[in-house]
Amino acid sequence: MTNPLRYTVNCSLLFTELPLLERPAAARRAGFGAVEFWWPFVEAVPPDRHVDAFVTAIQDAGVRLTGLNFFAGDMPGGDRGLVSWPKRSGEFRDNIDVTVGIGERLGCPAFNALYGNREDGHSASEQDDLAVENLTLAAEAAARIDGVVLVEPVSGADRYPLLTAADALSVIDRVQAPNVGLLADLYHLAVNGDDVDRVIAEHTDRIAHVQIADAPGRNEPGTGTLSLERQLTTLAGNGYSGWIGLEYKPSTTTVDSFGWLPRERRAVAG
Repeated sequence: MTNPLRYTVNCSLLFTELPLLERPAAARRAGFGAVEFWWPFVEAVPPDRHVDAFVTAIQDAGVRLTGLNFFAGDMPGGDRGLVSWPKRSGEFRDNIDVTVGIGERLGCPAFNALYGNREDGHSASEQDDLAVENLTLAAEAAARIDGVVLVEPVSGADRYPLLTAADALSVIDRVQAPNVGLLADLYHLAVNGDDVDRVIAEHTDRIAHVQIADAPGRNEPGTGTLSLERQLTTLAGNGYSGWIGLEYKPSTTTVDSFGWLPRERRAVAG
């Protein structure tokens, strides 16, 4: 790829052959200077020693943490966030300060707030109103460290209501906080049938973070049919200078899956 974008390794999908705390160092050995994670703990408020161990692993590896998810429930079990989930809203709120606190310690600027599935027994409007409240609280906390809260359309979850960029932007518009932005995962958008080129053309200024994987398969670029090289080049041309999260499932080994990206392009400063 020829665009000047900065790449960060999602260590929740890559290097999964290693224990979680060993993955930042593995990313550094592969030539990268930045990593991102989904929520790396099993609970919303983990013990301090677990948080300290995670922070130390990032620092000792010599990489930058560029993105961190808020606690999203049991992701392998099908949960996709607590932002709009009435029964577990308290967990999300308790998690806000922990997440932003980790960000403050590591200089992490972006926090992904997965919206949550539709739940039986609650109307869509009730869940959406709650989401606005919770995203506002998260944005206020992130603003204290000049951070941004991300709202992401997601594929593969039947009850997750945000499928397109327009869906996410409508939520962002309701929150009305300047530090809430769109997480444009080009894989999720494409799989959900969104017009990715149109999203880039019309909304680059609202995209706060980008993630990529090829489709079908959600593997590394070059294994599918998506025009990722062209789309990333267009993003850069439109003024996007943020991070590109490599959030894919490697089709071979993790290290071999980086073959599409020359080593000299992996550790971009900034």
